[in-house]
Amino acid sequence: MNNRALHAVFMVVTPLALIAVWWAYVRIFNVPRFVLPPPGAVGSALVALFRDGTIWPHLAHTLGIIVAGFGIGSALGFVLGFILAKSPRTERIIGPYLFFFQTAPKIALAPLFILWFGLGLTSQIVLAVSLVFFPVMAGTILGLRSVPANFGFLADILHLTRRDRLVRIELPSAVPEIFAGLKVGAVQATIGAILAEWLSGGQGLGYLMVFAGTTYKTPMLFAMVLVTSLLGILIYQSLAGLEKWLLSWR
Repeated sequence: MNNRALHAVFMVVTPLALIAVWWAYVRIFNVPRFVLPPPGAVGSALVALFRDGTIWPHLAHTLGIIVAGFGIGSALGFVLGFILAKSPRTERIIGPYLFFFQTAPKIALAPLFILWFGLGLTSQIVLAVSLVFFPVMAGTILGLRSVPANFGFLADILHLTRRDRLVRIELPSAVPEIFAGLKVGAVQATIGAILAEWLSGGQGLGYLMVFAGTTYKTPMLFAMVLVTSLLGILIYQSLAGLEKWLLSWR
């Protein structure tokens, strides 16, 4: 059996084993349903959410925040990362302020965003943007500064313009680091969307989690955690596939 087949078997067997242990623990120790529901109850709650259509508007709302937050945050992160990578002096001036903002706990900044931008969609997107832009910025800086020196010599020999040097050499070479930042940013956007809906939402997957938790509908809460996790994995793997396609020339 080759490595790919072993990996496929592992990916199937591991979740099944975890579910079996979960079921056995609940059954043997008679754990209350509101504390830890059995896997079957979580599966039933998940099916019910999709079958009666409850989840669809909330899923669309969360996806909208993720897409907007990821798009705006990535654009800001890339532009700022490009500027800082090309201008160390600018980085020395504004870098400390950016690091200060990044180290501030976003759960503490969220109430400020709500105060400044209101309880609506804007504050939720701003929170997602605040989580996305820094990893994308860091990846862009690292990528543009990691271009091999011999590529620069080649550009000099070919007398490439600054624009051609950027498009043909620097950006293609920086793709792995930029996508590393984008993949982290995508996960952060998902976390930011859920957190924003926890704090200020009347709609979205985060809101459904709060509703399920406060009404002791634990199977529904577990189902929402599963949906959110799968959503984050799907977005991450989509970016990984795009990165692989862009790097197919290597």
